[in-house]
Parts: sequence; C-alpha cells; structure tokens
Amino acid sequence: MANGYILYEGQSMIDGQDIVVIATGFDKGSANSKTGSMIQTWILCKDIDPREANKLGLDYSICGDCKLRGIAVEPSSDRKLAKDRACYVAIYQAPLNVWKTYKNGGYDYVNGDNAIASLGKDNIIRLGSYGDPSAVPSYIWDSFLFYSKGRTGYTHQSVNQRYDLCMKSADSLDEAMASWDSGIRTFRVIDTVNAMVKGKEILCPASEEAGRRTTCDSCKLCSGSDINAKSIAIVAHGNGAKYI
Repeated sequence: MANGYILYEGQSMIDGQDIVVIATGFDKGSANSKTGSMIQTWILCKDIDPREANKLGLDYSICGDCKLRGIAVEPSSDRKLAKDRACYVAIYQAPLNVWKTYKNGGYDYVNGDNAIASLGKDNIIRLGSYGDPSAVPSYIWDSFLFYSKGRTGYTHQSVNQRYDLCMKSADSLDEAMASWDSGIRTFRVIDTVNAMVKGKEILCPASEEAGRRTTCDSCKLCSGSDINAKSIAIVAHGNGAKYI
C-alpha cells in the first residue's frame, strides 16, 4: 500500500475555490509522537504553495474563519507567512511536503464511496491534520470513516460544520460557554492551565501539561459531540503560541 492517496479534488465548501484532500500514513512509518499511528488528512489549496496561500490570505479556502491563520500581507512583503500566525502547524514541514509530492504526481487517486470506505477501514483518522474539515464535502468524510475505528477533528466554521464528527474550536471562553449551552463539545487553546474551566473541560491527556499520559489514537476524546465527555483544553504550544 502506498503512503498517500488523493481523496478529493474539487471546490471548497467554504468559498468554492479549488482544493485537494490527501490522506497519508498508510505505511505506518512515521507516527506523530502526540497523535500516534493515525491516518493524517491534508486539506490544501490545489494550485498554491501552502506558504504563499497563508501569506496572502488565500488559505481562507481551507481554513475559513480560523483566527489562528494570522494577518495576510502584500505579495511584495519579505514575510514567508502571514503576520502573527498562531497556528501550531508548521506549514513548511508536512503540509509543504505533501503539496509538493502531490504536484509531482506522487499520490494515486481513490474514487467512489466504496473505494474511499475501504481505504479507511480499521484505521483511526485525523480529520484535518492541516485545514478545516468543513472545507470538504461531507460525503468524503462519511465514506472515509464508514469502516474506521475512530477519528479526531476540529472546526472553526459556523457553516457546513460537522459537530457530530469534529470538536468546535472555541477562540474565547464566551464562545465555548455558548457552545456548551447548545450541547456542543469544544476544543480550546488556553494560555495557562489555570484558565481551564473545571467541571466543563479537561486538559488534553496527550499534552505536556497533562503528563502525556496517552496519544490521540488511543484517547479519541476529540471525536466531536457524538460522544458523552467533557470538552478539551490545551495550553498554547508550537511556534505560534506567543500570538494566542
């Protein structure tokens, strides 16, 4: 089995621009130390280098209203990425490598509900290792997850979102509280452990502050509102933590 496959090429459900969805990790050769051995899914602008897309704000097609994208700058700017980008994903690493491999014809296409469902069989799937799952048609996720053993996912969007599959990424305590009142589980980035709301949230068990007691593939608490569990909080981390 190849390491990666193209699940979708088509319009973004956010703004109609061309995107691609690529699933990787089938060779199980490079497990993320936090997530464990999960299938990773990369939601990328089809024809734009992901660094350039972020710099110019064209990543709206794949990230939508996420505040962690940073502030877009002019093409003439010497910056490599958007200003004050707070997202922990290092674009110049996996997202860039996946995009380059895709543009070089390094991934095969998988087409049709049955083929996509078979590809996800017995795997634990990370929806949106980069990019927001809401940018992708729901039928892609429904097929890919049909025979899977579980998933994690996060969305910042208020339209076309799948809170049954994904955690609501809350950017403030007020936003989180409004979601809880509606029965929606949240994932919230906080500045210190003390900012966690006890009784409503628990620290991500895979985080450093929680002692890295488990990995995401074993935990699966970030599976959206289909499960009965407290919401999740994590202390800001990664290169963009200072901008949270």
